[in-house]
Amino acid sequence: MDHDQYADEYLRRILSSVRTIAMVGASEHWNRPSFFAMKYLQDKGYRVIPVNPQAKGGEILGETVYRTLAEVPVKIDMVDIFRRAEAVPEILDEAIALGAKVVWMQLGVRHDEAARKAEAAGLTVVMNRCPKIEYSRLNGELAWSGVNTGIISSKRRKL
Repeated sequence: MDHDQYADEYLRRILSSVRTIAMVGASEHWNRPSFFAMKYLQDKGYRVIPVNPQAKGGEILGETVYRTLAEVPVKIDMVDIFRRAEAVPEILDEAIALGAKVVWMQLGVRHDEAARKAEAAGLTVVMNRCPKIEYSRLNGELAWSGVNTGIISSKRRKL
């Protein structure tokens, strides 16, 4: 698998086949990317279960927070990792043990050795991508926010 680029059909197949996502590194703070991604995915019909040792026992967006993946009491289809790359191998081992189908590493998170191990165990892997962004892009929603339309740009206009 070439993890530098993913075919749209590959990502579509993943996003259409999963229903329950464990988000490792989910934050209870409304202004954090994981909170926004969790809310968006919930709004699209996914059940997103937060996993965060610091917030365990609390609640994020109506879901109980668990300390580890092993504590989650329901079957997990996909593990979405909002943690640094060095945390990935341990999280991956838990995902394999639980029988997850997909491991998705967020933007900026890549661990090739862990990806090879996951694929050898039969898991589908995505690295350095956000399921919220990919869902939006694949469903034509990014343009609703002015993203990738040429309307909003970080570049200064030449006068």
